[in-house]
Amino acid sequence: MIATMEGATVLDEADDLAKMVIGSDTAEHYRMCKHKLQHDQEAQSLIRRFGEMKEKYEEVQRFGKYHPQFDEVTGEVREVKRELDMNETIAAFKKAEEDLEALLNELSQIIAYAVSPQIKVPTGNPFFDNLRCGGGCGAGGKCNCR
Repeated sequence: MIATMEGATVLDEADDLAKMVIGSDTAEHYRMCKHKLQHDQEAQSLIRRFGEMKEKYEEVQRFGKYHPQFDEVTGEVREVKRELDMNETIAAFKKAEEDLEALLNELSQIIAYAVSPQIKVPTGNPFFDNLRCGGGCGAGGKCNCR
């Protein structure tokens, strides 16, 4: 690839955009929540416990309902998951993570559609994925695309 002034300008502008995202309130809130999560002993204990239970659950799933501890392990996993979801620090981190992801998805779409409305930008969010479907999305015509 030959470096051009236009290419260098685009890279500079991309760096500026990245700095704006990093300096945004959304990114700052994410970093704050991540720091809180990393230093919350109760949350870390729950995360470790969930990891251990997940390993047991995966082992039990190999045999399905025929495993002698299937009901016990499945119930425990649900219980620990509920505790994990109800923890304020973990819930705040998940929300901040979703907000940052939404910002990045929106930026990706704005950039892609500035180039061409036919560019597909997978976001993992059906609202954004179907917002500007230009056809051939694989949804079976549910989004009324061509």
